[in-house]
Amino acid sequence: MNFGFVIDNRKCIGCHACTVACKSEHDVPVGVNRTWVKYIEKGEYPHTRRLFSVMRCNHCESAPCVEICPVEALHVRDDGIVDFDGRRCIGCKACMQACPYDALYIDPQTHTAAKCNYCSHRVDIGLEPACVNVCPEHAIISGDMDNPNSEIAQLIATEQVTARKVEKGTRPKLFYIDGDEVSLNPTATPQQSDYMWSAQSSGVGHFAKYAESLIAKADPITMVKQLSGDNGSDDHTPGKALPDSEALQGNGNPITDLLRTKARRVYDAPAKGVLWGWEVSAYVWTKAIAAGSFLLIYMAAMFGVAQPESSVWLGWGSALLFLTLTGILLIKDLDQPGRFLYVLLRPQWQSWLTKGGYAITIYGAMLTLWGIGKWAGLPALTSVALWGGAIFAVITAVYTAFLFAQAKGRDFWQSPTLSLHMLVHSIMAGSAILSIFMMASATSSGWQSFLNITLISAVLANLLILVSELTTTHPTEDAHRTVKSILSGRYRTAFWGGAILLGNLLPLVLLLALGSAMLPVAGALVLIGIYITEHIWVQAPQMIPLS
Repeated sequence: MNFGFVIDNRKCIGCHACTVACKSEHDVPVGVNRTWVKYIEKGEYPHTRRLFSVMRCNHCESAPCVEICPVEALHVRDDGIVDFDGRRCIGCKACMQACPYDALYIDPQTHTAAKCNYCSHRVDIGLEPACVNVCPEHAIISGDMDNPNSEIAQLIATEQVTARKVEKGTRPKLFYIDGDEVSLNPTATPQQSDYMWSAQSSGVGHFAKYAESLIAKADPITMVKQLSGDNGSDDHTPGKALPDSEALQGNGNPITDLLRTKARRVYDAPAKGVLWGWEVSAYVWTKAIAAGSFLLIYMAAMFGVAQPESSVWLGWGSALLFLTLTGILLIKDLDQPGRFLYVLLRPQWQSWLTKGGYAITIYGAMLTLWGIGKWAGLPALTSVALWGGAIFAVITAVYTAFLFAQAKGRDFWQSPTLSLHMLVHSIMAGSAILSIFMMASATSSGWQSFLNITLISAVLANLLILVSELTTTHPTEDAHRTVKSILSGRYRTAFWGGAILLGNLLPLVLLLALGSAMLPVAGALVLIGIYITEHIWVQAPQMIPLS
């Protein structure tokens, strides 16, 4: 068996019966949805039409949410339904980043992820999903796609059907008859947080009075900005409306221009905003320092550079301290922090979150063994732990790049150079933190020269990688939009002023012009620049709507 859905847009009237039935069947809290209806208005006044599209889990044959889940809370049943076990979920939100269809959410009551499960409890006793039963127009069709006699199989065979984001390779099993590109493509229309007919602050039925009051004030510019969601600034923070740029262009009459908008959303579920916030940005930063601190000790030993004993111990202590902070930040970002050990005790080995959890744990063990061997004067143990620590420091530094690559919903993270980006950041961070420690430890000219050369080389390599990541032709519109927001949009000031000027160019100039004397200052600037860069790299792709 292979269950799927067909949404017949020729019949859908946008009544929301499916949404209500889903909420009732699964006791879905207010503010989140497993099934919702998106309204799009298309055309030019007076020749317009309204499109309705039912959005939900696509029950993909190759489900990225299942692959990335570290604890097997998500799984594919034998009948093709992608089901969910909330008892195992740790609330890491990785599945939400992996889903290209924005189908998952965090339940505000259970603090675990949830989504449409095809009403599997009903299917198991021979019933159809609740949304199918309640639809008054029979616009939602469910069934076994492998059965040629089923209605859904015959519709797929005889009608022109489309699916969302097939280029992701997920093989979705939610098909649309008469699906329109502007409705199914999330970037075809601007996403807002407050829609004309869904704003509840003044009551839906009072919208006409609200509009009339604006007209009476003879302030058409204010009206068009409020109706289109333009808050008068470039702040696209989640929870605030995104301006409808097309609604603000036209023949000079803003009211007429609003009506002439070619395609815009007029009703939709609220945007989920940034799922991985500052905790993830900070954990990538602390992880880079933790890995780089020990990598620099290893590199110096391999190159035969004499290391001051105090600097070696400070570097080792820094690695342990920032590795501990990395673990704390990872746990803090979970919506179910009490279940964090599930990653190690109930692992799903396809997930790079699981592999990363074990890498961090083993790296911490290697650091501990190295410290014991060094303190106790056991050269064999110290040597083994040095090599093992270096290997797991590299894995710890780069595994997040593979985790981000599993997050198929965020196209910008699919960069082939992201692992190199994170490895170079670790070397930068390690040489930067050891450069700062020069102020508190004895140094030698050879050690200063090593740190100076390493930091300069790492900064130059980082600039080349950034150029490659941002100028290489990006295969998707979502990735291109992310790059545009970094270079010339929302993040331009932080990127050019913080990441490039403050975090790369200024330290480079200081080190080249004034040499090792500026290592502590350059190191501090580099660490600031790394954090700003990682914060942008984590947040910018999440600003692109997925539904």
